[in-house]
Amino acid sequence: MQEQSVKSNIPEIRALRILETYEGFNNYILGIKKKVETQKHFKITRPQSDYVLDFHKIVPKVARKWVPLDKYFSKRMMEDKLLTRQPEQIYVEKILAEKDKAFHIYGKLFESEDLHDFWLPRAAIVPNKERVVEIDYSKYTQRPPLEHQKEAIRKLVSNDKFILADDMGLGKTTSTVIASLEIKSKKVLIICPASLKINWQREIANYTDRKVSIVEGKNWESGDYVIVNYDILKNFYDPKDIKNSQIINENFDLVVVDEAHYIQNKQAQRTKLVNDICKKIGRIWLLTGTPMTSRPINYFNLLDLVDSPVAWNWMAYVRRYCEGYQFKVGNRKVWKVDGASNLEELRDRTKPQVLRRLKQDILDLPDKIITPVYLNLKSKQYEALMGEYYDWYESSEESKSLTVQFSKLMKVRQIIAEEKIKQTIEVAENVIEQGKKVIIFTNFTNTLNQIKEHFGKSAVTLDGSMSKPARQNSVDQFQENDKIKVFIGNLKAAGVGITLTAAEAVIMNDLSFVPADHAQAEDRAYRYGQKSNVSIFYPLFDNTIEGVIYDILNKKKNIISTVMGDNEDKGGILEEILNSISRRR
Repeated sequence: MQEQSVKSNIPEIRALRILETYEGFNNYILGIKKKVETQKHFKITRPQSDYVLDFHKIVPKVARKWVPLDKYFSKRMMEDKLLTRQPEQIYVEKILAEKDKAFHIYGKLFESEDLHDFWLPRAAIVPNKERVVEIDYSKYTQRPPLEHQKEAIRKLVSNDKFILADDMGLGKTTSTVIASLEIKSKKVLIICPASLKINWQREIANYTDRKVSIVEGKNWESGDYVIVNYDILKNFYDPKDIKNSQIINENFDLVVVDEAHYIQNKQAQRTKLVNDICKKIGRIWLLTGTPMTSRPINYFNLLDLVDSPVAWNWMAYVRRYCEGYQFKVGNRKVWKVDGASNLEELRDRTKPQVLRRLKQDILDLPDKIITPVYLNLKSKQYEALMGEYYDWYESSEESKSLTVQFSKLMKVRQIIAEEKIKQTIEVAENVIEQGKKVIIFTNFTNTLNQIKEHFGKSAVTLDGSMSKPARQNSVDQFQENDKIKVFIGNLKAAGVGITLTAAEAVIMNDLSFVPADHAQAEDRAYRYGQKSNVSIFYPLFDNTIEGVIYDILNKKKNIISTVMGDNEDKGGILEEILNSISRRR
């Protein structure tokens, strides 16, 4: 009796029993049934059994239509199947079954073929065209959107899930606020860096008197528009206790994720929280001027959130666009995914879910002139610290860790930043003597304080320790007060979301390891409203690790440009930089 019970749970036996009475319309299941009945030695396989068990109750969807195929997929299909010509579409008689990543189709690729069943990745199907919408802009007479913003508004309104990746300074916030009003959204959740919360509040107030709530600390406040920063999301959303999560209980019908490049790392806790929230709310608009900060793998999560076909299969994505491959580390397999390949194809295939325009293509802006200022560092302290680093690198097992390498080099980078203060001040004073204002960026608090001490009352600062009102006051003083000539900002805290068009020069005292950080910071001055040419200065100690960092960052900038359509160049950030530094001895 027990033996019979065990046998009845074997998938192959359960599937055979289903087949005995199956009278459905799934051609694949009917084919298996026929083989069981007519072929004496036929044995049903485990995958066939699983299919029968999973889909025997599903009624196939009758389509009877030709569907366009993605041109890149069809090209690969032609190569893989040795077809004489490339199929441009597929005839779908029925959809037999659906999985997350694929359709089981009963159909054919060419008119002359017989109908047959095969699996087709969802990514192979050209997505439905976006909704056609008509928008009356006459009601926005006080602050009418610019022409390029109207296109962004139309794209957002027409798509439930979308990435607005316009260049910094093109007014993504304005476009998003108007689009949210046009879709008549009842409750909007805005997730952004802490430094941008007041910006959002002000922009919403320009177009509607609906209630705007800025959430602080652990104090939740309801509103029609609720603005919350990344760092405190965990206070209001618990994936393990969704019913009691305030964000879910608000019943938002739209989530806007600003500076969405903050959630590129799928393993980061912040990313996991935002991803989970987005999937619960449904309608998702992602905003970022730098959708891919260094390489294609950084782009995957954003594309996945908006259901881009290229992101429906992680493994296929990394193999195709990241030069991905597996290798063994001990007893486990690890993926190498930091490469870049087929970048023009990636750009073309993501266009339906992404709008990307550059300032120089849209606005009649003056020029942005980037000038590296090469210097020679003579510092025994630097040489001693680098000597210690190389000795450690060659002798310690810890050196295999990129995190530890990065930490070990932090003091070196700080020394470089402080040694450069004199040159940075000289460049800034030269700008001021010409009657212009200047922005100075640094990664280090001590460097910021030393520069501030030099300029005294003619300078304002912005760093991560300041309150939002204090930050806004620094911005307003720099923009409006003629006596304030210098804005000194922490690269992370002041490099995004603020407008500093009163400046005609930007100085990067020291470098980040991420090219997008520099692009964001440069464009605090180079954005809509700027009337003058903007000079960007990079003082560089070329005989130090800084020269290595600068060269690699420029190479990475080329990869980003290719994918986003900024140019046609190709290339291969932390690992590459660290490896290059460690090989220089």
